[in-house]
Amino acid sequence: AALDNQLIELAKEALANKSEVRIDLPVRNVNRTVGTMLGAEITRRFGSQGLPLGTIDVTLHGSAGQSLGAFIPSGLTVRLYGDSNDYVGKGISGGRVIVRPDEKATFESEKNVIAGNVIGYGATSGEIYIRGLVGERFCVRNSGATAVVEGVGDHALEYMTGGKVVILGATGRNIAAGMSGGRAFILDLDPALVNADMVDVLVVPVDQREELRAIVSDYSVETGSKVADSLLADWEKSMTRFSMIMPRDYARVLAAIERATRDGLPVDQYVMEVAANG
Repeated sequence: AALDNQLIELAKEALANKSEVRIDLPVRNVNRTVGTMLGAEITRRFGSQGLPLGTIDVTLHGSAGQSLGAFIPSGLTVRLYGDSNDYVGKGISGGRVIVRPDEKATFESEKNVIAGNVIGYGATSGEIYIRGLVGERFCVRNSGATAVVEGVGDHALEYMTGGKVVILGATGRNIAAGMSGGRAFILDLDPALVNADMVDVLVVPVDQREELRAIVSDYSVETGSKVADSLLADWEKSMTRFSMIMPRDYARVLAAIERATRDGLPVDQYVMEVAANG
């Protein structure tokens, strides 16, 4: 039987009356899409708004199978102490997935792979925090989630249309191919690894720096990342090591919205004119 049948039973108080529930269970790599059926039950009962943040908090220990935390909605947090396969947080829709090494692990997380490929595929909202390295195609088609990781393989941010991604370590090649929306902040980025067809590599703007610090701080609290802790210890110096990847057309639209709002113009009409005229 799916592990989620057990999760649904253990979360019945939350499902019945929104009471906070804490669940702690082992997980094995034969357990796929852990959290998805529970997430569907939340949506069935409470609609697209889900539950308040942190209502159901699931802690797992072991090696999770494919698609951990896929499609989970607001109010459900899935924490894994161990490692996971591909598609962590696929289609996540407001929930939280947090992956970190086992408490007894002695290795340096920033030098070891802890989760597989295509993490955060098609994510729409929520958070994906991973303490360690991951495989290829990180956050492909992300349209609204916030994701943080200590290093990625090739083709990260491919076809991304929204959301925010923070990479606190090495990347592979072909970053941001087809990326049309969202923002990414990458530590010690090698610009030669970026596919620059649609994006620019920028210094992090002043008005983005506090948000970036807040994301890294939350990630540090949730994962215990030593990399994040060291960056936060001297944030002013750390900021100089980050680059921001921003799609050119997306930046033009944001600037148009800001101008229209400032000047009291119809936003949609002004944005369409900017898009048409370049």
